[in-house]
Amino acid sequence: METINKILKIEHILNERRQKNKLIYYNAGEIKHLKQIEFHKCPKKNRWVFGGNRTGKTECGAVEVIYFARGCHPYRKINGATSGWVVSLSTQVQRDVAQSKILNYLNPDWIVDVVMLQGRKDNIKNGIIDYILIKNVFGTISKIGFKSCDQGREKFQGTSLDYVWFDEEPPYDIYSECRMRVLDKNGDIFATMTPLKGMTFVYDEIYLNKYNDKNIWCEFISWDDNPFISNEAKQAMKSSLSEQELRSREHGEFLDFGGLVYPEFDENVNVIEPFDIPFEWQDKLSIDPGLKNPLSCHWYAVDYDGNIYVVAEHYDKDKDIVYHSNIIHQISDSLHWHRNKNGMLEALIDSAANQKTLASIKSVSDLFYEQNILVNSNVNKDVFSGIQKVKSYLKNSLGQTKLFIFNTCVNLIKEIKTYRWGKGESPIKENDHSMDELRYYIMSRPENKKPPTPLSIIEIEKERLIKNLKRRG
Repeated sequence: METINKILKIEHILNERRQKNKLIYYNAGEIKHLKQIEFHKCPKKNRWVFGGNRTGKTECGAVEVIYFARGCHPYRKINGATSGWVVSLSTQVQRDVAQSKILNYLNPDWIVDVVMLQGRKDNIKNGIIDYILIKNVFGTISKIGFKSCDQGREKFQGTSLDYVWFDEEPPYDIYSECRMRVLDKNGDIFATMTPLKGMTFVYDEIYLNKYNDKNIWCEFISWDDNPFISNEAKQAMKSSLSEQELRSREHGEFLDFGGLVYPEFDENVNVIEPFDIPFEWQDKLSIDPGLKNPLSCHWYAVDYDGNIYVVAEHYDKDKDIVYHSNIIHQISDSLHWHRNKNGMLEALIDSAANQKTLASIKSVSDLFYEQNILVNSNVNKDVFSGIQKVKSYLKNSLGQTKLFIFNTCVNLIKEIKTYRWGKGESPIKENDHSMDELRYYIMSRPENKKPPTPLSIIEIEKERLIKNLKRRG
């Protein structure tokens, strides 16, 4: 009996410690939320977590704030006291979600003072907090301020901050203002949100721009990534959601994908890290010419199974053919790209490149030829058939992927994710230069048959005997 009492007493003490300092036990057990850990480890200054309900996204945002305020970040060096904002959509949402999560992980012994907007200090959980002053590990005081988007942009001006956490998607003007607030200190922006508003600035400037801007990092968290949610809870939530809403609330996907030309495109599958392409896989370049408009050029390779790889990109505007050709040759040299027996690069190009204008007696094709780039304008420009062919390479009826794009081809990736249908069966003719030359290449039906393996001596003798038997028979 005495042993049992000792065990119960120890468990009681441990429970009290857990309740008092939950931060110690966050992701510290045998079961870990790996996506949360990836978020905390990421060193980039503009981090966005797209997740559905109960995926653990808000939890990691709140803990990141505590890490900064306490100066005890497990993956970053914090040099002293910090000042940051927690931004919610409204004061009510602040109280019920972000503020509640912060207080859940904040040991009361760390709190120096609390200033309230509404309510009493002795009942802070049910009030609206203006800011909290916190003792950090350096013996100084950090400040966590709380803001709500319904206060308007003016309330977000004038302060230099170390970080801003957006709990759900803010209006663009408030996001822009908060970016200015962290500029002086080279501070952090991080956001945890369910993208229910569709293709907003977050989709265009954050999600689509993560390859162009080295400071941006994005991560999707789904219910399956959260080891602390039961299958029964998942099924209960699924039963109450429409198919479209489920994609956003379960996986954190952006809504309003109905108008995309290539909904088959899956960035986690079709976009890959660069690797050294074997010389034998190298095929052709494909070019959509432009002078004032962007010129888009990509390098394509095909393996022996018919998989296509887009391995490099040149995308620029307001330049002449000589400039573009020089860049194309430089990239080709860096890739050790093959040339024909005359030392020329070979490329597919829009048939419009053969047209001569009044301003020049030479066509675009002629000008490329003078720069040692042999262009073939005999391409299939059937848009609808071409789109169907590209779709089959992105993901065929068996669920197989045959098109892989190196993540360095940022403009191609951006275009394919924003390529949308217009009226009827025609895509919108806007920001589609990479889409055109991708289609030209796919429609050329590339094949790369593996060279035949030399016959062994036994196989040669076998063939000789078979031929002799045929002659006699």
